[in-house]
Amino acid sequence: MEPDISAIASLIGETTRAQMLMALMSGKALTATELATSASITSQTASSHLSKLVDGHLLVVRKQGRHKYFQLRGHEVAELIEKLLTLSAAPNTSSIATGPSDPKLRESRVCYDHLAGEVAVSLYDALVRQGYIADNSSETLITDSGKAFFTNMGADIAKIENNKRPLCKSCLDWSERRNHLSGTLGQWILEDLLSKGWARRDLNSRMIHFSSNGKTLFNKKYGIASI
Repeated sequence: MEPDISAIASLIGETTRAQMLMALMSGKALTATELATSASITSQTASSHLSKLVDGHLLVVRKQGRHKYFQLRGHEVAELIEKLLTLSAAPNTSSIATGPSDPKLRESRVCYDHLAGEVAVSLYDALVRQGYIADNSSETLITDSGKAFFTNMGADIAKIENNKRPLCKSCLDWSERRNHLSGTLGQWILEDLLSKGWARRDLNSRMIHFSSNGKTLFNKKYGIASI
């Protein structure tokens, strides 16, 4: 029997469920009440939709004390949603505005567990330009000089490479329509950025806020002309 893609399509295609999935693109675990608020629906209605998303293997639910927290099932689900975002505003004219209208959200945001937006695209271009990653037509690979660079930055390449996920993977950016870096290396870059205090996550959205000094340090470390 062939896989039934219509089942997944119908789950994602319903507007309310799509809004809740988008809220979870921050990578955070959220309660049913928080997801109901994000979709402007009642908690009872949200519970019904969330049950369908869990049964459809798009979400996982974690119990902690009296509370239940919902998350995307994994990076594959996040990548699927990001791809659908790029298709949802596919250009049909010579010029079209893409992605979020908020300039700060366009500049830097979280795409599940890695950076997205203008910052992330500039980072990807800088890594390719300096020969740290190789952008081939079929895959994105880290080079020997890239391994040396990230090891010097504090990354344990052997550890993050020994993972079921790819170390490097290109992800088409929703707003920029150019590649940014995902995979375990993309995840490490975001975690390192936050741990250094160069930027912080917004509590209520996918936005990433850079400090003025953090932006300068990030640019310098990764050889980015500007963010």
